[in-house]
Amino acid sequence: MQIWPAIDLLGGKCVRLQQGDYNRETVYGDDPAEMAKRWVDEGADCLHLVDLDGAKDGSLKNRDAISAIVAAVDIPCEVGGGIRDEKTIQELLDLGLTRLVIGTKALREPDWFAAMCEKFPEKLVVGIDAKEGMVATDGWLEVSTTSAIDLAKTYEHLPVAAIIYTDIATDGMLAGPNVQAMQAMKQAVKLPVVASGGVTSVEDVKNLTAAGLDGAIVGRSLYEGRITVRAAVEAAGGVR
Repeated sequence: MQIWPAIDLLGGKCVRLQQGDYNRETVYGDDPAEMAKRWVDEGADCLHLVDLDGAKDGSLKNRDAISAIVAAVDIPCEVGGGIRDEKTIQELLDLGLTRLVIGTKALREPDWFAAMCEKFPEKLVVGIDAKEGMVATDGWLEVSTTSAIDLAKTYEHLPVAAIIYTDIATDGMLAGPNVQAMQAMKQAVKLPVVASGGVTSVEDVKNLTAAGLDGAIVGRSLYEGRITVRAAVEAAGGVR
């Protein structure tokens, strides 16, 4: 299982939100590129970036910070948040991003997303954020009536790179991931599934690995020293 350390960007700074709430923000650093290099030094072999301003506003906002991170490290980086048109997709891929996470637009305009998957095969990741199994959109500000698993199944025929499945209730709460929900998603679809939300300990990583997940995003627990990148990678079956 791959470990994806998270770097969440808000106003050019490295932050974490609790349960996606923009009013519950903790700033962990003013230099995201330095944070990226730190995670690489600790054994990260891929990074998950989030443009929180973009997720809220619907357009790319932290381009400079994203560009600086990609230039600073020599490992695959993905980014999500506010990617809602072909121009932005091309711009980010040109910056050197390995793959891009698309959530709200994929849900609202499935025909557009299918066309983008065909144009950029294996470069797009479906970001599915859920609350009690139902899909949430617009930086988690809205909860839809669509089942997360039903939505995931609609993408199985497309050349998508993976599904990132986030459980809002556990994200940023340091309470452990919803392993049961993550495993149910993995068993329901034929695509790689990356778990996101609540990964706090080595035991959490082991549980997700045992559940068959293809990857796990680790955020707040890294910044607060509850788990190290090296320990997470080792628990996921990697060697550093």
